[in-house]
Amino acid sequence: MDLGSVFQDAMREAVGVRAAAYALAAVGLNVHFGYTGLLNFGHVGFMMVGAYGTAMTVEHGGPFWLGLLVGVLAAVALGLLLGLPTLRLRADYLAIVTIAVAEILRLTARSNVLEPFTRGVFGITNFADSFYAVNPFSPGRYHVWGTWSYDERTIWVMMVGWSAVIIISLLLLMLMRSPWGRVLRSIREDEDAARSLGKNVFSYKLQSLVLGGVIGAFAGMLLAFDTQAVNPDTYLPILTFYAYAVVILGGPGRIMSPIVGAVIFWFLLEFTDGGLRGAVDAGWFGGILDGAGIGAVRFALVGLGLMLLMIFRPQGIFGNKEEVLLDER
Repeated sequence: MDLGSVFQDAMREAVGVRAAAYALAAVGLNVHFGYTGLLNFGHVGFMMVGAYGTAMTVEHGGPFWLGLLVGVLAAVALGLLLGLPTLRLRADYLAIVTIAVAEILRLTARSNVLEPFTRGVFGITNFADSFYAVNPFSPGRYHVWGTWSYDERTIWVMMVGWSAVIIISLLLLMLMRSPWGRVLRSIREDEDAARSLGKNVFSYKLQSLVLGGVIGAFAGMLLAFDTQAVNPDTYLPILTFYAYAVVILGGPGRIMSPIVGAVIFWFLLEFTDGGLRGAVDAGWFGGILDGAGIGAVRFALVGLGLMLLMIFRPQGIFGNKEEVLLDER
């Protein structure tokens, strides 16, 4: 087994499109969970409405820029729809409601009733041609640091994705250092204390939910641009928990945590996958493990690593231990 090749492939994925998309999703979730203390278990719903809003608009003849706007407005509408009736609930009830709404959206999108708009279980494809039409990279292969090779389409999506992650993270850094951001942190620590100081806690929570949801919508758009497809069965609840794993790995309530967490998370997944496949091919497991079981085993190993992280360093790499003790009232 060539561990050097496995390491290079894992690093290639760690800076690829999926890592950028999940970093972006985790940035939005960090606004909810890390800064405000909201347990949103339906973050994939924001990713879905962002992707579908763009794809449906373009599919029905709208310009690409309008599709982006519709995706953002759909995320705002979902945030308001979720937040107005639920943000007065306790954290555990909020988690249940959000994951249920995300599943309702997915099942609704694949229903026969909305098939003229969403194309049902088949989804919408080839809607991002306008996005690739402005690709500044000429056809060919591009090498990053002389090691990783990408085609012109992938390098374009990567550049857009990581640029969005950096720009949004810098904007959040300034926002979280403002009085508005300090109120969010106070709500996370003790919302009763924030309320006693005259702050409208419900309003701030709603703003946080909408802002994080819009960022999550951009993550859904990026994944859709990469595959040129949106399909309801792509947006499963596990995507939300991938984003949570990224946030927890990096450390909640820190600007850099989603970026570092996404890189490490995808590196571990791909390194474990490549290592296990190489070991199976070399006969190290003696037939106990085959190629079909590698996917489950790699998630079990990465999950074990996350369990150990939560035991020995629950605040993640950059986090503060006191800040992960949320007020769940």
